[in-house]
Formats: sequence, C-alpha cells, structure tokens
Amino acid sequence: MEKKIKRERNSSTKESIITLLKERKEALTHKDFQEFFEKTIDRVTIYRALDRLVDEGKLHKIVNLEGVIQYAICKTCNHEHEIHSHNHVHFSCVKCDKTICLDEVRPQIKLPNGFITQEMQLLISGICSDCSI
Repeated sequence: MEKKIKRERNSSTKESIITLLKERKEALTHKDFQEFFEKTIDRVTIYRALDRLVDEGKLHKIVNLEGVIQYAICKTCNHEHEIHSHNHVHFSCVKCDKTICLDEVRPQIKLPNGFITQEMQLLISGICSDCSI
C-alpha cells in the first residue's frame, strides 16, 4: 500500500515507543506497550501516539494469527519521497510468539485485470531462527 505520510509532531511518548521497538526488534501490541510503560503513560496516550506514528509512516500495523493488531517499525519506507509501502512478509513464531518483519522478502502478486491493490498483508507462521537452534 502506498499513501501520503502526514506531517510529523514530536512527543516523548512517540520517542519512547520508537526506542522500545528498536530495542525489542519485534512487533508489539498495545497491551505490550501498556505493560512496559506501566503507570508512566496512560493507555489512551499510547493509542494516540501509535495512531500518529502510523499516520506519519514510522510504524505499520500487522494483524497477528489471533487477530490482534501489532505495531512494527518502518525500516524500508521512503520518507524522503513520502511514499509508504509495506510490501514485505511478516513472520510469526509459534514457539516464542514474536512477530518480525522480513523486509528482504518482497512478494510479487499479480492480480487479475481490474483489481487494484490498496493494502497487502502476508503473515507466515512457523519457527523463527532463534527458536530453531
């Protein structure tokens, strides 16, 4: 999916969310953020910051195998040209429950004439490289 990225607004909550995602190197749910920040950031502020980071093109949403939304950092989106695309594979480990972006895996799907892709999500489940050792 390609879309225009909205103007950025700075906040300490957004910076904390980005820092946590970079440290953890996996997609996280709103509940994960809420548990991590405990009483320091309320749940509504976390929701708003997550939505704003998605609108700004810094995060993208993944629907995991249970139907829960997770948030991952956008590493390969083109912020300079304001093009936002997540045409990569997400991997959900059945052992450790982590969901990670496989940015180097880019599916090529050809739709029939008349169909226009607006958003694509590809989630593969299995055992991640950390758990298969």
